[in-house]
Amino acid sequence: MTEPLSAALPAVVELYDYEYAVIRAVPRVERGECVNVGVLLYCRQSAHLAARTHLDQARLLALDPVADVQGVRRALQGIEAVCLGGPHAGPAAADSPGQRFRWLTAPRSAIIQPGPVHTGLTADPDTELRRLFDQLVL
Repeated sequence: MTEPLSAALPAVVELYDYEYAVIRAVPRVERGECVNVGVLLYCRQSAHLAARTHLDQARLLALDPVADVQGVRRALQGIEAVCLGGPHAGPAAADSPGQRFRWLTAPRSAIIQPGPVHTGLTADPDTELRRLFDQLVL
């Protein structure tokens, strides 16, 4: 007896396109030096918007010994809250995940800045966010 044709074919994995941006801390904007402190990832098909952040305080202080560490931490917590939506996201909670991603990735001259937006394909946005975070931040 032969194996059915469907059993011989590999499983088809559905891929989703996503966009991501690195979040950078730029303690002295005029110098342009930065440290990567997080990653934002948005997947339109699954309405997935998430951020992972990590502040390496020693690296930040190496760029600026008087950097506002607590202010940076609060800003990163705010980014994570906007991604999650809900009451801690403030007025942005009413926006769609795509609108929130566009707002978070808009260019700004502040201590916390988004890098350029890049794209990719993934079968699992959460796994991809962890991979990007490990590669680009940690």
